[in-house]
Order: sequence, then structure tokens, then C-alpha cells
Amino acid sequence: MNIAVFASGRGSNFSAILKAIKKGVIKADLSLLICDNPKAAVLTAAARAGIKSALVKRQDFTHKEEFENRIIQCLEEEKIDLIVLAGFMRILSPEFVQKYKGRILNIHPALLPSFKGAHAIKDAYEYGVKLTGVTVHFVDEEMDHGPIILQVPLRIKENDTLESIERKLHKIEHKIYPQAIKLWTEGKLKLSQRVVMLKDILS
Repeated sequence: MNIAVFASGRGSNFSAILKAIKKGVIKADLSLLICDNPKAAVLTAAARAGIKSALVKRQDFTHKEEFENRIIQCLEEEKIDLIVLAGFMRILSPEFVQKYKGRILNIHPALLPSFKGAHAIKDAYEYGVKLTGVTVHFVDEEMDHGPIILQVPLRIKENDTLESIERKLHKIEHKIYPQAIKLWTEGKLKLSQRVVMLKDILS
């Protein structure tokens, strides 16, 4: 089974997923990194790990369809079974999502459906919520939407800062994303199914 990770930044979830694969937690191959940002640190991480990467820049294509067709070509060349979005800062078209329906996962640093968008941690912090968290979900045609696979809450303490909350949320992400991927690769997920996360995942 072949996995492709889509990322645009430093790639901490990419590294967490790769670590889980090397440990045998996820019985699949991380076969491809798709990246749209030539300055992304994740490209270096992939190169060091010997993972094939494809840099596909949106500005190199006149139309979004052409951009996505290039990505699809890369996915087909590597016979990708599962797409894992890990900080990929592009919204996929409905046509792309439909093509890979039930085969695209995303992770979001909030308890969806609250605080969608690229600044979820900051938005939740500035709103003053006492509880935030992380969500792993199937991707559908709407932004930060789709059937929820796993959610883990994080209680915000009085002495927490934006930076400390970010660190805590990233730590949760690195634990639950591999767990969600493992469930998918084992055939334990269905698109309409809600899966309750076991507490011992965070122990």
C-alpha cells in the first residue's frame, strides 16, 4: 500500500508519519511527497529520508486544473492508494476530491466544526475558548469539513500562551495522525463512519 503526503511547510507531521511507518505501526510505504513550496523544509526532510518528492508549483500552471492534473500524474506513477494532507496550503478542487473520494485524510488543529481555516490555533486562542484540540477527518468538497475520524481535546490553562498551545497541539497531531492512517490502511474506516479515539493513544 502506497501513501502520498501533501505538505507545504516544515513537515513535522510528515516526519511523524514516516517514523510510524519505520516502526511498523503503519504497514504501508510512504512513497511520495507532493509539495507546492520550493522553500519548504519538508523537501529537505524527504530528501534525507530517501523519499521521492514532487515539487508542483501552482504558479507554473495557467489553470488550477492543469496544476492538479500534474499532481494526479505523479500519484498515478507511484500507484498511490492514500493521500494524507499535512499542512498543504492549497484547497483541492471538487473534481480532485471526487476522484479520490474516501482516500484523502486531513488533520486540523481545532475541534471541527469550530475554527476552520488556516489560522485555527490563533483564532481559538484569541476567542478565549477553554477547550480546543485536533481533528483528523476525511476530505470532502468543503474546506475543513467531512466525516470526522479522530478528535482529541486539549484544555487551555490560564498560563498557556499561543506558542505553548501550538506545541501541545502539534504533539497531539503527531500521535493521532499515524493512528488514523493505521485505521485506514487496516480497512477499519468507512467514509460515513465516526470513529471514537481510545484514550490510551495519548498514554
